[in-house]
Amino acid sequence: MPMLDLNITGMTCGCCSGRVKRALEALPEVQGAHVDHDRGRATVAVGSDANPRNLIEAVEAVGFGCSP
Repeated sequence: MPMLDLNITGMTCGCCSGRVKRALEALPEVQGAHVDHDRGRATVAVGSDANPRNLIEAVEAVGFGCSP
């Protein structure tokens, strides 16, 4: 299963990382996500057809910055 690492900005607590995790896992191409607000990182298990732009847009839609 391919993994993508994302840099997430704007997270300050566990609630923030929970919002990001839920946003990512709501995408059909995402199998699971681990989000660490202390490091500002997300590691996402994705299907082979995943488009990283979709993941970035999902994170941005819930109010956080995101880049590969």
